[in-house]
Amino acid sequence: MQTAIAIRYKLQEVFAEPQATVLSNVIVEAYDDLIKVSDFNELKGIVKELAEAQKRTDIKIGELAEAQKRTDIKIGELAEAQKRTEIEIEKLTKEVGGLSKGLKETRGELGGLSKSMSYAFENDTYRMLPEILKQLYGIQMRERLIRTEISGKEINILGKAKRDGKDVVIVGEAKLRIDERRESKGKDIFEELDEKVAAVQEEYREEPVKILVTHYATKRFVNKAKEKGIIVVQSFEW
Repeated sequence: MQTAIAIRYKLQEVFAEPQATVLSNVIVEAYDDLIKVSDFNELKGIVKELAEAQKRTDIKIGELAEAQKRTDIKIGELAEAQKRTEIEIEKLTKEVGGLSKGLKETRGELGGLSKSMSYAFENDTYRMLPEILKQLYGIQMRERLIRTEISGKEINILGKAKRDGKDVVIVGEAKLRIDERRESKGKDIFEELDEKVAAVQEEYREEPVKILVTHYATKRFVNKAKEKGIIVVQSFEW
């Protein structure tokens, strides 16, 4: 803005000096007041914008607080669910432990029953096998069949006999069942029998006659046994 003096000089062109001086002072003061009001209005606008921004910020903070509250609730629910899950797992673990113990006991009982059945089958074998060997294979027993142990090997069936006038020794195994499930283990059965025959030959000089006695054997197994010179006797032949 022009200075008061410059304004006064211009006014003096129209007014007397005293009037020009007063008018220039009035104009300068009015302009100064105008600047102050403008600045104040601008400041009010800025303050208003800041207030609006603060209001929006407060709303956002409130929304975040609500979201945090909901999150805390969810976390609490998850913690409770986790606690219930751990309790259920603990119960289930105890139940499984009980079932495992029961299963172990059942297996033990079944194992004992299986052994009892095996021994019962072997006892029948000792009674019935001599006649089967005589009728079907021309083998005459010279002494009764027994169960014994030789060189640490349990021999299920052992006994001296004669075949075609020649002394032989019967060496055999009694199995409840030899089917497809056991067929994959057929080699093990044959090897087991061969190991027992080898143990018997350390004490007996007679020629061994290898025998497998079972309730049931597949045709494939019977044919494989015959190829190895092993007599297979099934209980239905009694």
